[in-house]
Amino acid sequence: MTRSFDTGGAPHLPPQTTVAAVMLQVLLALVPGVLAYTWFFGPGMLIQIILAVVFALLFEALMLRWRGWPLKPFINDYSAVVTAVLFALCIPPLAPWWISCIAMLFAIVFAKHLYGGLGQNVFNPAMVGYVVVLISFPQVMTAWLPPLALADYSPGLMDSLATIFTGQIPVAGGWDAATQATPLDTLKTGVDAGRMVPEIRSAPIFGDYGGLGWEWIANWFALGGIFLLYKRTINWHVPVAVIGSVVLLSLPFWLADPDSNPFPLQHIFSGALVLAAFFIATDPVSGCVSNRGRLIFGAGVGITTLIIRRWGGYPDGVAFAVLLMNMAAPLIDRYTRPRMYGE
Repeated sequence: MTRSFDTGGAPHLPPQTTVAAVMLQVLLALVPGVLAYTWFFGPGMLIQIILAVVFALLFEALMLRWRGWPLKPFINDYSAVVTAVLFALCIPPLAPWWISCIAMLFAIVFAKHLYGGLGQNVFNPAMVGYVVVLISFPQVMTAWLPPLALADYSPGLMDSLATIFTGQIPVAGGWDAATQATPLDTLKTGVDAGRMVPEIRSAPIFGDYGGLGWEWIANWFALGGIFLLYKRTINWHVPVAVIGSVVLLSLPFWLADPDSNPFPLQHIFSGALVLAAFFIATDPVSGCVSNRGRLIFGAGVGITTLIIRRWGGYPDGVAFAVLLMNMAAPLIDRYTRPRMYGE
């Protein structure tokens, strides 16, 4: 006598991981860097994260409804939350609230859902949103506060809320008195004016290697990135290629003319390079598939960032470098994917 049992369709083995689990690990790895940002620049960064997350989830829900897809499985995968947090970490802590609204509109609606949704986007959504508002509103996007150790005005929670939602900063002299150029902006402006790098670096905005405060933020993001490497959430190829290419390319220029070219660690510990190396350029959807492809992709991000920083119109070219390499990723994959067995 034989018995038959009802079985479900393949696959029968449960997945070892889920999108939600990966995204939660990324969010956990970002916590040290977020706390460092808050320590050096005040609670405005936390407000920006909350605003970006709210707008991202709102646009995600609207697009899911419009496409007739269920809300729960896609809202609960936390991909929109990760996009929002990465974007918020790239903007000034007292940027007006509508910056996050516009950026998340382009990130979630245009860069994600109009390409088909999660897993189909060609470009990194967070960087698309950031570049849109950076190009459209350059004055707002460059209004960075100095680190609290150098600031005459240290906004608390209520002052930060009032400034973000009204656009008025409660300081005599307004925004010009409260904001300051970033280390990368100071360095680029000084070099373009013919000043020597050691002279420029004598300004208090600079720390031991990079920018004051910025180098500690980079360290904590690197710690989070190491956690992701340990958990095998990301591969080592992209972070090593991004950071290694920056060091290898900038080192000869510094050795040849240290008065006109900064020490390589200045590039690493200023701006968003470490954040990009571990959390942005490692996006598996908009990046490359093979290990060789990831090395080329990461090196391209690092080299393009240096080119933009030195000869471009923006002090930090990480976002543009990531998007340009997103465009090149399909071509890189075509020529670096392993041969099929038997070929």
